[in-house]
Amino acid sequence: MEKGRKSMSSGDLGIDIASTFFKPIEGAEPLHPNTRNTKITVVGVGNVGMAVAQTILTQELTSELALVDVDAEKLRGEMLDLQHAAAFLPRTKIVAGSDYTVSAGSDICIITAGARQREGESRLSLVERNLQLFKSIVPQVVEHSPEAILLVVSNPVDILTYVAWKLSGFPSNRVIGTGTNLDSSRFCFMIAEHLDVNAQDVEAYIVGEHGDSSVALWSSISVGGMPVLGFLNKQEIPYEKHQLEAIHRAVVDSAYEVIELKGYTCWAIGYSAANLVKSLLRNQRRIHPVSVLAKGFHGIEDEVFLSLPSLIGRRGVLSAVNFHLTEEETQQLRLSAQAIHDVQKQLSI
Repeated sequence: MEKGRKSMSSGDLGIDIASTFFKPIEGAEPLHPNTRNTKITVVGVGNVGMAVAQTILTQELTSELALVDVDAEKLRGEMLDLQHAAAFLPRTKIVAGSDYTVSAGSDICIITAGARQREGESRLSLVERNLQLFKSIVPQVVEHSPEAILLVVSNPVDILTYVAWKLSGFPSNRVIGTGTNLDSSRFCFMIAEHLDVNAQDVEAYIVGEHGDSSVALWSSISVGGMPVLGFLNKQEIPYEKHQLEAIHRAVVDSAYEVIELKGYTCWAIGYSAANLVKSLLRNQRRIHPVSVLAKGFHGIEDEVFLSLPSLIGRRGVLSAVNFHLTEEETQQLRLSAQAIHDVQKQLSI
């Protein structure tokens, strides 16, 4: 668009194009009152927010997409840029505004707004910079979409999911963090690379914190239904623990590497969030490692959100899978929960 010029709609021109262009068919029935469109709101139109929005559009996951951000000019520019792709996308109404009224009636509200992770910065160190921001976002989202599912993407995601839960007053099943859904995808990819197989044939989970204290569930990894460690032991194929730890460390460090190379991550988390949205809206009852209220699981006694393999559907988290953990994995998970709780105790919430 040329600088200084504003786009105009048919309404601005005073022309009722729809009634002129289309002739009603006699006897046509109005839309059934039970027919329900879906609406998704993305809060924050930075690199991550727009990657989430773009992926949702291309995967035909909603009939209306609302964008919310405090930067009105960037917000309008992003909205127009997506609207101008209408001929190449499924029919989706795209709206935007700095006022949260634009988000009203959303089925899912995805929060991506937050301070960007700096090079070499731990996700946990972001919490103080993002807490005040959430205090301005979550109450407004809840006011306009009281039945929505909150999907938190902003880092540190586990702590901010806890913050969103406390601020929203929602039941915990309707407040979800993307957690280690992406970490687990990276994990599957790296294992598949080592074994030279398709990543879709690998089932492997990272649980706990989305960050430095995450836990790799080596005991439950399978390829094509075959438990990997059990197979290696049965075939007397030697492996060393440090080799396994190196793969896990590569998963943890991969985000930092991307940030160092290009300044931020966006595409992988965009696909991860859209993957969760699909399972939620289409009630697919799929198992995802997402950040959920973990109190009462695996000996965790504090109110912390961290990732556990969980069954999710149209009303959010349906259950956490009763996964078998080794004694070592259980201890590591509890330490991860403690690391998160230690930070939460310092929050003014």
